[in-house]
Amino acid sequence: MLRLTEIKLSLDHSEDDLRTAIIERLGIKSNDLRSYTFFRRAIDARKRSAINLIYTLDVEVADESHVLDRGKKRKQNRNVSKTPDTGYHFVAHAPKGLNQRPVVIGTGPCGLFSGLLLAQMGFKPIILERGKIVRERTQDTWALWRKSILNSESNVQFGEGGAGTFSDGKLYSQIKDHRFIARKVLTEFVKAGAPEEILYLAKPHIGTFRLVGIVEKMRGTIESLGGEFRFQNQVTDLLVENGKVRGVTLIGGETVDTDHVVLAVGHSARDTFRMLHRRGVYIEAKPFSVGFRIEHPQSLIDRVRFGQFAGNKLMGAADYKLVHHCKNGRSVYSFCMCPGGTVVAATSEEGHVVTNGMSQYSRNEQNANAGIVVGITPEADYPGNALAGIDFQRHWEVMAFEAGGRNYNAPAQRVGDFLANRPSTALGKVVPSYKPGVTMTNLSNCAPDYAIEAIREAIPAFDRKINGFAMDDAVLTGVETRTSSPIRIKRNAAYESMNTSGLYPAGEGAGYAGGILSAAVDGIEVAEAVALSMLKSN
Repeated sequence: MLRLTEIKLSLDHSEDDLRTAIIERLGIKSNDLRSYTFFRRAIDARKRSAINLIYTLDVEVADESHVLDRGKKRKQNRNVSKTPDTGYHFVAHAPKGLNQRPVVIGTGPCGLFSGLLLAQMGFKPIILERGKIVRERTQDTWALWRKSILNSESNVQFGEGGAGTFSDGKLYSQIKDHRFIARKVLTEFVKAGAPEEILYLAKPHIGTFRLVGIVEKMRGTIESLGGEFRFQNQVTDLLVENGKVRGVTLIGGETVDTDHVVLAVGHSARDTFRMLHRRGVYIEAKPFSVGFRIEHPQSLIDRVRFGQFAGNKLMGAADYKLVHHCKNGRSVYSFCMCPGGTVVAATSEEGHVVTNGMSQYSRNEQNANAGIVVGITPEADYPGNALAGIDFQRHWEVMAFEAGGRNYNAPAQRVGDFLANRPSTALGKVVPSYKPGVTMTNLSNCAPDYAIEAIREAIPAFDRKINGFAMDDAVLTGVETRTSSPIRIKRNAAYESMNTSGLYPAGEGAGYAGGILSAAVDGIEVAEAVALSMLKSN
């Protein structure tokens, strides 16, 4: 097969147009083209008047050598090369009579894929999750959204599938991936029921409802390979002897003996972070961001981004990515943009309000939403011990709870009022999607002064890029604090904790990922390290 890149065609092109473009690019006769498959399809929307599709294709031709030699003779590769091997190859297989099983803590994307890989390699992992199975967890999450009833162990943050289950389901990342591990992730999702288009779309996503079923099927696969899930089994202690992991203690007092623990707990496992800190595991504070969610009519974003092509089925709901460097030295950027989505209640602690964004696969809700957040650092904003960022987050989540009315309503403000620094008393044309509801107020008391100042400067700057971004009736909802983990559990080249042998910090909670795909890739790489270590020590 040959890999052919940069085939550019209009949105309304036909299959014959694509076939003709392939033949012309390769310089072959029509009969010499045997087949082609999509590897990637991206949208080039830099010019609204001429939006194109950009294809990367794997092509089978009658004589590959002739095509490649022809390119060499002309001293140009013409975007043609041998198709690389993108298949996944296991690094190890468990020997017979393995005397111990690895433990994976957490069933988010990182823990799920770490457990899957260990199971596929024959290591029969024990996977521990403090929350419930995904369908029960979904019911508990809806109880907060519909009835203002929070279950602190079963919510958007905790439970099977992790925080990514209640998100836009984005499956793209900017991580370096020379081994095509992301392809393994996408392939496993497709096996579990995801649409095949995620294998080639430049910005694939799944959405919450589909993710629920996919997570269940992946659990079934792991169990069929000898893996074991234990739900509602929070890890309350790590057993360490002479700097080496010897097991974990569960909330009921049971001890699970193991020399290999994958820590994939997500960015909101604050009590687990404190336990690890007490146990002497090396942790350091890291930067993250805080801010608000902003909502606009999705039709506005579509019109500004796509012009006459707004509404085209191939385009779908438009997204955006924005950044502004402020006079006060802060940077403001859009985070986790959810086209045609909703703002959701994402707290995991009583007396706190946290917002996040979510979309279904269809992305057909009326509003677009994104986090508009400000970068902060431990040196400047939360000095102290390694866990100071957690206290920082909690402070502003409590402030949001108070401003929202102490009933899990979120504080909200129209953008026009926010820019004028006056409280909002009523909604305009944009109806906020946050459930259980919002309380109109002044968000100035729900974030640090420097963040408020930066966001007030950034929104008009964003309006110059997306006309209407600063519309008076757009709605800001607070507060967004869990953009990423406030800590990093440092690890060495073998993926182990810097000072605790056998502990493998992984994924977003440990500070090594940011989203479903990167967390899943990290989980696979950590699983490989665990497998190689277990082979060595067996």
